[in-house]
Amino acid sequence: MKRIYSVFALLIMVCGFSQQGSIREKILIDDDWKFAFGHQYDVEKDFGHGTSYFSYLAKAGYGDGPAAADYDDRAWRSLDLPHDWAVEQLFDEKASFSHGFKAAGKGFPEKNIGWYRKTMLIPQSDIGRKIVIKFDGVFRNSKVFFNGYYLGNQESGYNGFEYDVSAYVNYGQKNTIAVRVDASMEEGWYYEGAGIYRHVYLEKTEALKVKSDGVFVYTEELEQDKAVLNISAEIENKERYTGKMKVFHTVLDPSGKEVAFLSEEIPVPEFYGVKKVSAKIKVDRPLLWDLETPNLYRLITEIKYKDHTLDQYTTTFGIRTIRFDADKGFFLNGKPVKIKGTNNHQEHAGVGTAIPDELQYFRIKKLKEMGSNAYRTSHHPPTPELLEACDKLGMLVIDEVRLMGINDFHLDQISYLIERDRNHPSVICWSVGNEEWMIEGNDKGEKITEVMQHYAQKLDLTRPVTVGISSGFKSGISSVVEIMGYNYLGNGDIDAHRKEFKHQPGMGTEEGSTFATRGVYITDDHKHYKAAYDQKPRPTFYSIEEGWKFYSDRPYLAGMFIWTGFDYRGEPTPYGWPSVSSYFGMMDTCGFPKDNVYYLKSWWSSEPVLHILPHWNWEGREGKEIDVWVYSNVDEVELFLNKKSFGKKEMETNGHLEWKVPYQKGTLEAIGYRNGKRILYEIQKTTKQPERIKMTSHKDVLTTVKDLAIISVEVIDKDGLHIPTADHPIKFSLKGGGKIIGVGNGDPTSLEKDKFIDELKLIKITDLKEQKVSKDSFKNLSDLQDNNWTEAFKTKENETSTFAYKGNFNLDEEPSSVQVVYYYKELGTDSAIFINGDQVRPSGEDVQKYNLDSSLLNRGENTIHIIAGPQVKKRPWDELNKDPGLIQSTKKQEPWKRKLFNGYAQIIIQNDGTGEDIVLEASSPGIKPGKVVLKKNDL
Repeated sequence: MKRIYSVFALLIMVCGFSQQGSIREKILIDDDWKFAFGHQYDVEKDFGHGTSYFSYLAKAGYGDGPAAADYDDRAWRSLDLPHDWAVEQLFDEKASFSHGFKAAGKGFPEKNIGWYRKTMLIPQSDIGRKIVIKFDGVFRNSKVFFNGYYLGNQESGYNGFEYDVSAYVNYGQKNTIAVRVDASMEEGWYYEGAGIYRHVYLEKTEALKVKSDGVFVYTEELEQDKAVLNISAEIENKERYTGKMKVFHTVLDPSGKEVAFLSEEIPVPEFYGVKKVSAKIKVDRPLLWDLETPNLYRLITEIKYKDHTLDQYTTTFGIRTIRFDADKGFFLNGKPVKIKGTNNHQEHAGVGTAIPDELQYFRIKKLKEMGSNAYRTSHHPPTPELLEACDKLGMLVIDEVRLMGINDFHLDQISYLIERDRNHPSVICWSVGNEEWMIEGNDKGEKITEVMQHYAQKLDLTRPVTVGISSGFKSGISSVVEIMGYNYLGNGDIDAHRKEFKHQPGMGTEEGSTFATRGVYITDDHKHYKAAYDQKPRPTFYSIEEGWKFYSDRPYLAGMFIWTGFDYRGEPTPYGWPSVSSYFGMMDTCGFPKDNVYYLKSWWSSEPVLHILPHWNWEGREGKEIDVWVYSNVDEVELFLNKKSFGKKEMETNGHLEWKVPYQKGTLEAIGYRNGKRILYEIQKTTKQPERIKMTSHKDVLTTVKDLAIISVEVIDKDGLHIPTADHPIKFSLKGGGKIIGVGNGDPTSLEKDKFIDELKLIKITDLKEQKVSKDSFKNLSDLQDNNWTEAFKTKENETSTFAYKGNFNLDEEPSSVQVVYYYKELGTDSAIFINGDQVRPSGEDVQKYNLDSSLLNRGENTIHIIAGPQVKKRPWDELNKDPGLIQSTKKQEPWKRKLFNGYAQIIIQNDGTGEDIVLEASSPGIKPGKVVLKKNDL
């Protein structure tokens, strides 16, 4: 049976149909959410959540406050996901060292709780289908509601989760998702962000379907001209299907051509049961996944019931083999590969943990340019898009869980991690722990590791398990883990451990942990800057060069992972406030390279490399010796200053070269030789006065909605030379079809804003009083009696009579500096609204929205009067509305800006999908402005 999948057919598989009986749809629902801060312990500031007579845990459907389906969120901030609210906050010395001193989390109860709400239409044609909401990750401790129904809680900020909402849907009507996020507690000791920082999807399927993450396909046999794939698929039945069903598996090669097919008929699983179907399939002349040609196949798993296709589930995978050998290291497709890896947290300058998809690719490409071939997800499950980038670009991955243990909380994390990620060919190892000092060297650690390891093997026998260990390599975890993970040479005798455990493969899961500030070459502890020469950071830690030489010289070690590829917020060792980010990275938080990048590129890549450090702008140090280093992989290097030779030196394998050079203005020049021939030339030149701003985008055309341009900003002199000491303040303006989403400069001590967003405040109307009035009182306030005001809503007459209500609200700002909107919640029919005695009219289509002119308002106290007819109950048991609504005050953001740090800054632009060209301009006093144009997209 031959099956042809055209481009159109494949599009159908991804997008699905809208009519009942169609196949699987997975719809991204990141756009158009509402957001507001609640409060950690003040119920009133948390919008009254959890205070109703029937709370959400007492009876189904009684979510209250923002969890209620009909809650009025019009005054809340509008935003798109992913969203990290922590990165939007200012810095505060009292905030968490781990989280980079951002004013959120512990000690900031008004910035610990975030509420998200989204409304959407689900058509009548979806009746009978299974409707599921899928979250890739929420930091952290999220409660989710749908149309007021409580769905569940996910404590970890790193696990994805999903909820079936089929029974709660209002088909053909408005549906509301509400999420309460509590980020008051940290899971890690590094910046973790806050909020719905990963994607959210609405998935529609039939009730007889492939279970989420239920397909596993791997290479069982690989020969020169064929591969045998082992396929298992879990089918679930969420309705009363009975009898037989057919399961089809179709393999498509990287070009989309069908290369293998099989089918079988099996019994339908029982009601709410799951049936696992296993099969083997042969692929001739397979195109292998490897680091240089990361070929990706697709498996289409199709379910038919009574000749109707009920599901088509696509699994992307690669054909490849991996093997760790205790004597010879790591093998990919039977060939030895030395692992050249980096550890990384999920965070980037300007955007925090809410990393857009394109930025994931940008970061992996930066690591590959350095020569890196491996990535450790330190220390938690990554976002799916990171692994997709590693699959497509050819990057090996150690995939890690968050915490060690043997109970459901811990083992469920392993299940989630492995079942979600086991089809990614980039993943070569599962890590079930890191530096668990309380248990590393004792029997508790040994027992926990054995349980977690065996549990992982039950889910996936194709990859080994490792743990990163740092408190000695002698006993406990070290004695039982499949792949020994050595964290830092100084923490134990690796060679001695190897002699005792000769059959245990090993690798350096963390090494280096060095300190360097990009562009700084003289350590200044007062300013919290560390010189960027590769030095031993602490007595028991080793430089990058020392670490690489150690692992490179030992064939039995598979390789090493440097701590870290990129700087990250938090853990600003060896300093504290006002340092707010780490010093460990080979690159800074923007991805601008430090000099260590060129050392690694010299010995991790095959291309010729020649790099000189430091820069050559040392005014005031004339005649003083400057340490000049050269990183290169050539045979010999000769160094010149203003044509005067300082000698030719032979390059040691995995080493570097050093000279002492008295400073004078001019040109520092290095010439690289291989086999006696000059092959490379590099200079560092004293620059002239700043001339203009230069901006360079990593791409010139944005082709999809939410595509990114990551733009480097620098100042150059009249000769076009980059000025490495420039620290100019840069102001940005943007026109066209895009928006700025973040700025950064890599300065570990910068306390500048990452984002410039409108400052929105929600102001409550207080001291609400009432008096009964005649029906003719709607045009003015003259009939109101000052001595007749009583506390509002203390009488049942609100249901039958017209009342006037009086309250107060306070504005902290000058009215002319803010935009003020009143979002009225109806207190009765035929309402009239007065602000400080003047009647105001509704604005636009929303008859309960009032744009308040600044001329009507006072800084400080303001008075509002509302005259409204009787409230009308829809049902006898309904409660009267006692909330007059909210005042929203919005202060417009100041222009986006960032100071250059040692010559560079970065700004990230996101496409809005309108198709307009995007024009970014940058200015600074005293120099010529810069401009970059991102061309009209091709949507």
